Amino acid sequence: MSAGRSADGREVQIPLQQVAPSLATSLTVAPPITLPSHRPANLWPPSDPAGSQGVPAGFLPLHEGFRDHFVETPEPKYCCEVCRLVLCQPRQTECGHRFCQSCINSILSQSNPVCPADMEPLFKDKIFRDVCCHREIMALKVYCRSEPNGCQEQMSLHQIPDHLNVCPFFEVPCPLGKCKERMMRKDIPDHLNWKCKHRETTCEFCKTKMPLTELPKHKETVCPAFPVSCPNHCSFSSLPRSELSNHQHDCPKAQVSCQFLHYGCTFKGLNQEMRQHESTFAAEHLRLMANRNSLLENKVEDIKGEMMERYKVLPALSSRLSELENQNEELRDKNRQMEQKLTTMQKLMSSHSEKLLEVELELRSLRLLREEVEDLRGTLENVRTRLSALEQGGRTGTGSSSHTLAPLETQLNRHDDMLSVHEIRLADMDLRFQVLETASYNGTLIWKIRDYKRRKQEAVAAKTLSLYSQPFYTGYFGYKMCARVYLNGDGMGKGTHLSLFFVVMRGEYDALLPWPFKQKVTLMLMDQGPSRKHLGDAFKPDPNSSSFRRPAAEMNIASGCPLFVSQSVLETGSYIKDDTIFIKVTVDTSDLPDP
Repeated sequence: MSAGRSADGREVQIPLQQVAPSLATSLTVAPPITLPSHRPANLWPPSDPAGSQGVPAGFLPLHEGFRDHFVETPEPKYCCEVCRLVLCQPRQTECGHRFCQSCINSILSQSNPVCPADMEPLFKDKIFRDVCCHREIMALKVYCRSEPNGCQEQMSLHQIPDHLNVCPFFEVPCPLGKCKERMMRKDIPDHLNWKCKHRETTCEFCKTKMPLTELPKHKETVCPAFPVSCPNHCSFSSLPRSELSNHQHDCPKAQVSCQFLHYGCTFKGLNQEMRQHESTFAAEHLRLMANRNSLLENKVEDIKGEMMERYKVLPALSSRLSELENQNEELRDKNRQMEQKLTTMQKLMSSHSEKLLEVELELRSLRLLREEVEDLRGTLENVRTRLSALEQGGRTGTGSSSHTLAPLETQLNRHDDMLSVHEIRLADMDLRFQVLETASYNGTLIWKIRDYKRRKQEAVAAKTLSLYSQPFYTGYFGYKMCARVYLNGDGMGKGTHLSLFFVVMRGEYDALLPWPFKQKVTLMLMDQGPSRKHLGDAFKPDPNSSSFRRPAAEMNIASGCPLFVSQSVLETGSYIKDDTIFIKVTVDTSDLPDP
């Protein structure tokens, strides 16, 4: 990544191969590739898991790069150095080559990994996400992934998920869920009406709607209008299932028990035999009912006796309950009185504490007054001493006192002037000490920005648009640099993002350093939460950019990311804590020569 100039004169990061051909030609350029004009219909299974956060399932390939049918053949800079396909989640190495995330992970899993393009050794901490290249790839035009089924739509690669949600040619499962068949979205109505085994149908007997697969079981077991035969094989050969229970009471061939079963009669027989039994055994049934009635009367008498005994105890229990209620009311009154006393005591304690504070303040003021009186006494004694000396000198000679006071006043004025000069120099030294105290000489800046809300409001109100960090260095005799931040965004990110830039400053040892500035720069917003999900981006300087030449003024034009992080992400996560944010800028000093 390198720096390109925005519309307002500052510079933003764009791909290295696009702006710096002098660097790109020094790398091994991949040969042009020819993507297939058609791809198999099952190349993108809908159940593929997403390869990264925020990407719909099935959008990213599980391995290697994108295999979509692109409208125009992608440029070689968008192709992976390993799989030769269009980059998926591109990663850029220190030597400037790009790889898919899965491809570079496969290389890094080997012992002593090297770049297959130039055989340079690879280190995991030197590989970073190429955000700019990823955005450009997502903007490439492709055909719909349902092209083999007849779809002729063209769109940007990042629009694929939204289009597939409405594409009539995209293969989807049956919406009923239980059917395992797949079909194009436009064929769903025909499938649901005629082909699906689980489509909705209506029972011809009870007119209830249900899935087609459940219809046979419904008819065999629960349909109330389904015709069934009498299990007793009587003259009714067919009747609705809902009427079968009522028919059992009237069926002449049904086995029934005598209705005096609860009184002791054990007769069982057919319905047609039950009438004869009831007329023949009527006297016996009356005897059984009389015996049961006498037993019930005896039980009722026993219960009456028990109830009378309990009624005798009720008055005592009622009086006891009244006493308990009175006691409870007394306790409530006492509780209210205690609460009132407690409130009064608290008020007294608070008033006493206030009086105690007043006494302490008065004591402090008295101590200060005593110290002032002591100072005044000392000063008065000094004045008396000097006055006595002057009076004694006046007795010896009248003109000598005036001649003595004039040099003293001149000397006092000279000392006042020197004191003012020393105070100015002291303030200047204090400022220099603060800068030196926070300066870093290892190429790393940790910038603590306090009062974020106030500074953000000042940026929104256009009072203070940007902030500069303290300077930091790549070494004691190295490059001098700083960071610049726009809390309300700048350029394309104004009002929506936090914009972060890197600035090369004029240093005392620039004449001994190599120019242009070529060190890799990493910008990072620190996460203050336990997850430590820092947000960062990295770039290599463009040697043709004026931002990285030897500074002729106090500092060069800033170069960085106007869309570094959106304000919604910044202010909803754990990046702001105690109204403070931390920004980290790292400059690679591993290959920097000594001056």
